[in-house]
Amino acid sequence: MRPVALVLVALLAAGCDGRLPGRPPQGDEVLRPSQELDFSVLYGSNCAGCHGPDGRGGASVELGDPVYLAFADDGVLRGVTANGIPGTAMPAFARSAGGTLTDAQVEALVHGIRTRWGKPEVLRGAAPPPYAAASEGDAGRGAQAYGVFCASCHGATGKGGAKASAIADGTYLALVSAQHLRTTVLVGRPDMGAPDWRSDVAGRPMTDSEVSDVVAWLIAQRLVFPGQPYPSGSVGAGERK
Repeated sequence: MRPVALVLVALLAAGCDGRLPGRPPQGDEVLRPSQELDFSVLYGSNCAGCHGPDGRGGASVELGDPVYLAFADDGVLRGVTANGIPGTAMPAFARSAGGTLTDAQVEALVHGIRTRWGKPEVLRGAAPPPYAAASEGDAGRGAQAYGVFCASCHGATGKGGAKASAIADGTYLALVSAQHLRTTVLVGRPDMGAPDWRSDVAGRPMTDSEVSDVVAWLIAQRLVFPGQPYPSGSVGAGERK
């Protein structure tokens, strides 16, 4: 019996250190979703669909744009990732806000975005407006500022021009926040050829108040009931009041 017992002990020892057939070697174990901290995996699963596979070319803000990252600090990235932006397509990802990611995973995303795509010196020598507006702009002044800085591309009324699409579109404006509009004016959309606040007019960067005023003018173009197919009081074919 003694030799048999020794063999059993040897087999048990082999099983404990992962050497039995069919047992994965140490380091090959499948992680639980909440344990995943690899930036590429987290970004690809949660962010790439809207922001592009490399932080560019998506439908929303280019997270891979160093100019954007020079405006948006880690607190901004963390807050938006964790809590989302109510009233827009940006969801909350943190568990504390109803999402699926742990605090550590949110931090991994913030750190990865900053270290992979950020360039701290990208705005050296510039005097950029603040990321967030200190106060609401004036829509009346915004119409004038729009004419100076935006109309040459987006058309005189914001309904589209030879160089760019409509920006004063009610449905589009219903889907984005005031901060999203401000961010777009500040950093542009490099993938679409849209310049940042410095380059709409050569040698004439936009001031903080001009950015705020243009945003106020755009917000004034929002529809009260976005997506309503017919003007108030009208009836479409086959429709009843």
